[in-house]
Amino acid sequence: MYVYVCIYTHIIYTVLLELEEANLLKICRIWNLDLTLKDCRMADGIFFWGPVTSKEWCEPNYVQSSYIAEFFNTISNIPCILLALIGLVNALRQRFEKRFSILHISNIILALGSMTYHATLRQMQQQGDETPMVWEMLLYIYILYSPDWHYRSTMPTFLFLYGALFAIVHSQLRFGIGFKVHYALLCLLCAPRAYKYYIHTEDKLAKRLAKLYVATLSIGAACWLCDRLFCKQIQGWYVNPQGHAVWHVLMGFNSYFANTFLMYCRAQQREWNPKIKHLFGFFPYVKIQKPKTQ
Repeated sequence: MYVYVCIYTHIIYTVLLELEEANLLKICRIWNLDLTLKDCRMADGIFFWGPVTSKEWCEPNYVQSSYIAEFFNTISNIPCILLALIGLVNALRQRFEKRFSILHISNIILALGSMTYHATLRQMQQQGDETPMVWEMLLYIYILYSPDWHYRSTMPTFLFLYGALFAIVHSQLRFGIGFKVHYALLCLLCAPRAYKYYIHTEDKLAKRLAKLYVATLSIGAACWLCDRLFCKQIQGWYVNPQGHAVWHVLMGFNSYFANTFLMYCRAQQREWNPKIKHLFGFFPYVKIQKPKTQ
């Protein structure tokens, strides 16, 4: 009886293996790749989404799943989505200005774009990740500078047109290092105004949010750089620390801390008596009390 079980198991395994090899070769032909089965196995990223056409990171492709190119870099965006949902619910429940609801939604869109990019490693999906990054920074610029902007319609109009133009150009061209420089400049535009908000904030818990923002940004940037610069050395380690995935998680918290701090500052400007509270004793959020006239 044991011999028959072994024979049947071997037959089933052989059939499944042949089906897998046939499907693998079929996928190679679909993508117009004239490869042998051995070369097809060695080809990177063709098992489901096709050949890699975007930038790769320091995580082996299609190791954890046949359907996700970079598994940890993909699922590490989930905390960003959950945190943005917490912020969105709070903004809607307390009737904050629509800009903050849009900001939280932009965080979700950015995380979803990052997930599709790392899951597929395709150029179009990479652009779908990078374009929302720019849009989000334009939103931060608007939220930071709009309170003191005398011509209310000019700033949102200019930023909208700038974002639309960037999306069109970026869909046709690859920027490479140019994108990083452009994104860094947008971040630097936010820094002076954010620092001004910080020094004019007296509440210790609100200041702590700003400090947590800087801390998560600094540690996340270090993880991003190590993953990028020392990838060859990291691949030789017994365990890959998944620096880029850690960057995603920290940036999820980073965005949440930034949004909460800006909501506090705006509520203070509107004289809504803001207070920093904690959900489940951990997640900070802004509790406001609007005057009855508002």
